[in-house]
Amino acid sequence: MTKLTLFHTAHVHADTFNTLAPNAELDHTVREDWLARAQDGIDEFLATEIASAIQAADGPVLCSCTTIGEVAEQAGATRIDWPMMQEAAQIGGPVLMAYCLDSTAAPSEALLRRAFGEDDPQLTCLKLAQHWPLFEAGEIDDFANALAADIKATLEQNQFSCVVLAQASMAGAAKVLRAITDVLVLASPEIAVRYLLTEG
Repeated sequence: MTKLTLFHTAHVHADTFNTLAPNAELDHTVREDWLARAQDGIDEFLATEIASAIQAADGPVLCSCTTIGEVAEQAGATRIDWPMMQEAAQIGGPVLMAYCLDSTAAPSEALLRRAFGEDDPQLTCLKLAQHWPLFEAGEIDDFANALAADIKATLEQNQFSCVVLAQASMAGAAKVLRAITDVLVLASPEIAVRYLLTEG
């Protein structure tokens, strides 16, 4: 049985991954305080704390938080969105990247452009911060439906090869969108699990 250590900044992600990988041995660590502390930038103390926790973990490590992803990667973890960005690069642009948190935008765009290399992703960024309170309130279905409605409206206005849901918390919108659009919708949890179990 494959053992994976996962670091999250919201408890809901643990349930998501348990559903995606029922036959894997998953060790979840949830640190909501890391995301709260990282909103204004990751200082040296937080970076050291994150790195120490990851390096002490057993087996392959996955970080499900985009905001702290760069620091986690430097410490040896797989960023949850890296396999997704690689898949987006294989599909090619134009790419619609949806996100809620400002702290997610820059690292997500940088990672996407890294995956595309010298190619232009023809990127359009769609900020959906107005729906984030639904996630924080635990209204996961309402959150997914609200995201999907706004993303669908944008898809109707322009042509895109794929949609990248930049935050793992947004993955629920993928199922909703796939029922109402033919555009490929990429969600990081399912792609990351597939990647790690294959690599493992």
